[in-house]
Amino acid sequence: MPFSIPSRRAALGIFGASMVAGLTACTAAEGAENSTPVLAPTDTAEPTASATPTPTPSPTATKRIRRSFIPDFQLPPIVGGLAPVITKIPTKHPVVFLTIDDGNIKTPESVRLMAEYDYPASLFLTRDTIADNPAFFNAFKTQGSLVENHTVTHNINMVRQWGYQQQVNDMVGMQEYALQHYGRRPTLFRPPGGAYSNVMRQAVADAGMKAIITWEAKANAGKMDYQVGNSLRPGDIVLMHFRAEFAADLAAFRAAQLAAGLEVVLLEDFLGVV
Repeated sequence: MPFSIPSRRAALGIFGASMVAGLTACTAAEGAENSTPVLAPTDTAEPTASATPTPTPSPTATKRIRRSFIPDFQLPPIVGGLAPVITKIPTKHPVVFLTIDDGNIKTPESVRLMAEYDYPASLFLTRDTIADNPAFFNAFKTQGSLVENHTVTHNINMVRQWGYQQQVNDMVGMQEYALQHYGRRPTLFRPPGGAYSNVMRQAVADAGMKAIITWEAKANAGKMDYQVGNSLRPGDIVLMHFRAEFAADLAAFRAAQLAAGLEVVLLEDFLGVV
């Protein structure tokens, strides 16, 4: 399939649905890299008869070269004041998008694994779950992940219980919190529980974001769950959570990703909303 030399900014997407969509409630891989490792250069000079041989330095691990793809679809614009809803990216490229929600459990292991696998991810964080240690997520930001908006309070009934103003206030609160702690206002929104409505789509747009992001596949309880099919497909958006079973969930995702031959690409890069 076609791809380009690094060119990571572009746009695509599909226009989402309208009224409340009851998606799976917002609640939760390991393998080898799909590329040839780059080794550090070694000293290959021949020692002279009178010289002491120079030991060959050990190879040092370096980040693999991540493939970049020219996006083949554009993110739909805000129309009629309503943000688009994206559940899956329609693409011919062999890519998959990892998203991780909430921020309840913060462990060094999760940082280590994401760095080891060199996975960029969209982190849909909730202020009330990360307020005890917001700096923890800077490590993921350094690795290439971005922080997005998952509200201040994580009220899974907000789409039914709250009107426009309460919803937009909750979103804006997280926008400002993310800017304060991570230096960037989120461009993407994930509804707590996954349900959304036209009122929420308007609130998302008015809060300064470009799209609602849902999913059709998730890593949960150490296994993959699919709403469509039984394996990962190009363009899938995968849901995970910062939970105690993070390592098992990431191992399940990694096994599925490698089996499908897909590259983990940052969703914001592919949508052109970094």
